[in-house]
Amino acid sequence: MANEVKLLDFWPSMFGMRVRIALAEKGVAYEYVEEDLRNKSPLLLQMNPIHKKIPVLVHNGKPISESSIIVQYIDETWKDRAPLLPSDPYERAQARFWVDFIDKKLYDETRKTWGSKGEEQEAGKRGMIAILKQLEEVLGEKAFFGGECLGFVDIGLIGFSSWFYSYETIGKFSIEAECPKIMAWVKRCLQKESVSKSLPDPMKVYPFVLEIMKALGLD
Repeated sequence: MANEVKLLDFWPSMFGMRVRIALAEKGVAYEYVEEDLRNKSPLLLQMNPIHKKIPVLVHNGKPISESSIIVQYIDETWKDRAPLLPSDPYERAQARFWVDFIDKKLYDETRKTWGSKGEEQEAGKRGMIAILKQLEEVLGEKAFFGGECLGFVDIGLIGFSSWFYSYETIGKFSIEAECPKIMAWVKRCLQKESVSKSLPDPMKVYPFVLEIMKALGLD
């Protein structure tokens, strides 16, 4: 059966970026479908009726939802190149743990840096930096979280970097000053074409964030 791959996505989504990078790493051709999240398509509602969110990977008519699950599915389905998860069961479990940590902790803190004001915003900045410092410890002296090659945790985190300029500019702080090892890692990731071509320009993300802030009455 021919591989018919379709990705329902929204360009600024760091979760959609994970799937784009994974597909690029594997060299999988796919149809990209940009969604308007204020006017969700019938296809999105049909393919993800539970959460009604992007990203959704549709492979031969079958939908897979939730970005970290999709990346694991891609890794298991296209096994012939660029393994994303470690082969060792313990290391694989650890990689899943840290992506779950990113999903449960980092997004909420980063959102506070632009989606709130006053003490809540300050708490978000502190929380975000604390999480990135923890991840710096996990990275250690390795080139990537996966070792010498881009892996599951790298893919889980790198999409946030396209929002770093917005967090810093709106929150008036410097990630590089606080977490230089993370910023050096970002630069290494961006040297990979699968990453650089899958992430939007941070200068394009910034006005998008300002639009959301205006809609929320935070400008």
